[in-house]
Amino acid sequence: MPPRIALTSGEPAGIGPDVCLAAALRPLDCDLVCLADRQMLAERARTLGMKIELRPYERASRRHVPGTLAVEHHPLPVPAVAGRLDARNGPYVLRLLERACDGALGGEFAAIVTAPVHKGVINDAGIPFTGHTEFLAGRTGASRPVMMLATADLRVALATTHLPLARVSAAITVELLCEVLEILDRDLTRWWGIGRPRIAVCGLNPHAGEGGHLGDEEIRVIAPAIARMRDRGLRIAGPLPADTAFVPAVLADFDVVLAMYHDQGLPVIKHAGFQSAVNVTLGLPILRTSVDHGTALDLAGTGRADPGSMGAAIELAMRLAARAA
Repeated sequence: MPPRIALTSGEPAGIGPDVCLAAALRPLDCDLVCLADRQMLAERARTLGMKIELRPYERASRRHVPGTLAVEHHPLPVPAVAGRLDARNGPYVLRLLERACDGALGGEFAAIVTAPVHKGVINDAGIPFTGHTEFLAGRTGASRPVMMLATADLRVALATTHLPLARVSAAITVELLCEVLEILDRDLTRWWGIGRPRIAVCGLNPHAGEGGHLGDEEIRVIAPAIARMRDRGLRIAGPLPADTAFVPAVLADFDVVLAMYHDQGLPVIKHAGFQSAVNVTLGLPILRTSVDHGTALDLAGTGRADPGSMGAAIELAMRLAARAA
């Protein structure tokens, strides 16, 4: 039977339910299970004019049928209104993630795919939350999660994720970079089947520090980490100036680019493949993919949300899960 994939519906006031419902219309070679409030999904489907049969989730494996969606019901504390955040529903969002994680760890799900959540409203509910990546790492006991976005032609991973820019330099250490590089090498081999992945590493500063004149992190931290991992047999180049690392002629020589911080790498891949890029969390004991966009509250319930990234996230989860089976 095809892999069973858990789909968390995300922030109920955002476009998460919209793109989950849109995914249900697609032919998918998997057993797709959506974790959500069933009544909320039914109301959103009516608003969007989508004819989808919502059926209860059954443990017996069952191939997805377009126009249907298996739903494991998780009731909302208060009814959700499209486009209107309510902090009372913050704990509900995290319960979906906890359930998906626990099911994946226990072997019930081959992968999890997550719709976007709203960090602010979860924090407004009194729950410290910095993002999916950090939450999933804590729930699964992973010491070093690595955020990577992927399109058909480009993969960009991040050394640091949701940090203020002023804290990035101090966060980048030789030990951190070695751990991230090891995870990239291991998981690209494990999930993608790439033998000895070719990794390009960006510098932190303009022109990769220009020999120390524009910053010395490249000399003190990044180059030593690269040298250490090369000695262990990894194929790594860098530190490269970030403004030239993404030139197509350079990218052709690498399987992944490691950027030093969030907005160094993600604008490039979102420009190259917005609505088709997929967020993948490496370094976990489970397989997790996600959309590359946010909750888009202004589009929720309007029918104008593009479901392309959700479709791509599910397709990638299916392919990687099948490879690992």
